[in-house]
Amino acid sequence: MDRTERFYHIDRLLNERRVVPVQTFLDELEVSLATFKRDLEYLRERFNAPIVWDRDAGGYRFDAPSSGPRYELPGLWFNASEVFALLTMQQLLKNLEPGLLSHHVEPLLTRLRAIMGEGEISVADIDKRIRFHRQAARAHDAKHFTPIATAVLQRRRITIDHYVRTRDETVRREVSPQRLTFYREAWYLDAWCHLREELRSFALDAIRAVTLTTEKAKEVSDREMRKVLDGGYGIFSGKDVEWAELEFTAEQARWVSREVWHQDQQGRFQDDGTYRLRVPFSNPTELTMDILRHVPAVKVIEPASLRERVRHQLAEGMKSI
Repeated sequence: MDRTERFYHIDRLLNERRVVPVQTFLDELEVSLATFKRDLEYLRERFNAPIVWDRDAGGYRFDAPSSGPRYELPGLWFNASEVFALLTMQQLLKNLEPGLLSHHVEPLLTRLRAIMGEGEISVADIDKRIRFHRQAARAHDAKHFTPIATAVLQRRRITIDHYVRTRDETVRREVSPQRLTFYREAWYLDAWCHLREELRSFALDAIRAVTLTTEKAKEVSDREMRKVLDGGYGIFSGKDVEWAELEFTAEQARWVSREVWHQDQQGRFQDDGTYRLRVPFSNPTELTMDILRHVPAVKVIEPASLRERVRHQLAEGMKSI
């Protein structure tokens, strides 16, 4: 029984019985007298528990409430491992999107930290010992995330000013948000674009302004979302899907064979130790970049168009070096 669960048992025993002898606590909690006394002291100091020793009755009991905060254990009860899991999840969320939900969850986090106190593992160690290293992350305007997330969950349309990098211009669009996607250190809004009348993915760092409207969002089926946005490779969408087959050297296969390039990928080892990987794609841009990362330990088996694109990128790169 961990410390958090002992608090609950102490509270239950004192509520069920008028007076509880020390030995009853020790038997029920399966702890030493010193540990039990530390638990009592913690309940008194952190939760203002009015627990007193009754010499005449030979045990502990609840006294009349004293001045100060009212004694009350948290309504949601978690054991130590559950508390650490929640705090670790909050640390992950804080690193993915600083400030997201912090105002709403801080009261809960305060109570969780109070529960843990100075136990075997300090809560402060979560920040110190669990590290999230984000490389090449693209920063977006934090004030845009909340209205976009609200529109996604409340199923409302928004108007966005979207910066198109390829044309170096900003376009105002009305969109029906479908979902938020975190991919390769960046957030994307998958939405129905009413300007182009099709599904699009918008990088949040390319959104310059957001206006939340009261108009109901257009619903797009999960099947259509998967077909248009999830069928191809990476963040680039498209309905016309091709398959690429790549071959990695035996040495490179030690890493690549453990990687997930696409949810529908197919991989197999050859007799000579090389590794064949087949992945679907509709736009070769991102796939080409990933192939180039593994040169010269990779060959493009098919299609020929992809192989020529990789060769062209290598040739252009050699010119600029």
